Amino acid sequence: MRILISNDDGYSAPGIRALAQAMKRFGDVTVVAPEFNQSGASNSLTLTRPLMVQQVEDRVYAVNGTPSDSVHLALTGLLDELPDLVVSGINCGQNMGEDTMYSGTVAAAIEGYFFGIDAIAFSQIERGWAHLDCAAKVAQLVVERFLENKAKRREAQLLNVNIPNLPFEQLQGIVATRLGRRHHAESVIREMSPRGFPIYWVGAAGQPKDCGEGTDFWAVRSLAVSVTPLRVDLTDYSSVSAVESWLAK
Repeated sequence: MRILISNDDGYSAPGIRALAQAMKRFGDVTVVAPEFNQSGASNSLTLTRPLMVQQVEDRVYAVNGTPSDSVHLALTGLLDELPDLVVSGINCGQNMGEDTMYSGTVAAAIEGYFFGIDAIAFSQIERGWAHLDCAAKVAQLVVERFLENKAKRREAQLLNVNIPNLPFEQLQGIVATRLGRRHHAESVIREMSPRGFPIYWVGAAGQPKDCGEGTDFWAVRSLAVSVTPLRVDLTDYSSVSAVESWLAK
């Protein structure tokens, strides 16, 4: 297999290095990732300036752009052949509920999915890289099971995986989930700059709101690995007919 790996923490982050090592079990690995941390970059593409790519190691490339830039460049000219799988992470911190809309980690996987390639995003629940070896082992196990069932799927699939920071033997299984929901984000933090004008820090993400059984929040609270199948179609199909009716008036 040919496997493309990216992330939003940067090409030198411990998480992506652990993931790249874990994925070598399945085939040839190429890393194309942002030069610096791009957390919260979502699916943004850089369109106002050219991008630079630097080969920093054998089969490791750093891009002075976003996670989506990195995967997009890899798939549209940087690589000689398209990969069979795009894997993103392992992220330093959770990507659950509405986080998936902001996450550069998930966005890197989505970019591969846009090109019709199977894609999986991996994140650890807590920051700090504790038990990263366990997360890498989980990533191996998820990819192994994913590939075993590949023949049963006609179309590419996109998965979002969140892993508790625990030793492997303490995990309570791997479960399929849906996205939960959060309360709205906390208020911005206002400070004064050294030069006397106000500056603002975006507030912390909201606490879980919809975290019942079957959600990603419920799974990790139960010490299980959460695997959520995602789709990109944002259409609210239940409202199409209603909108059509009031437009007709």
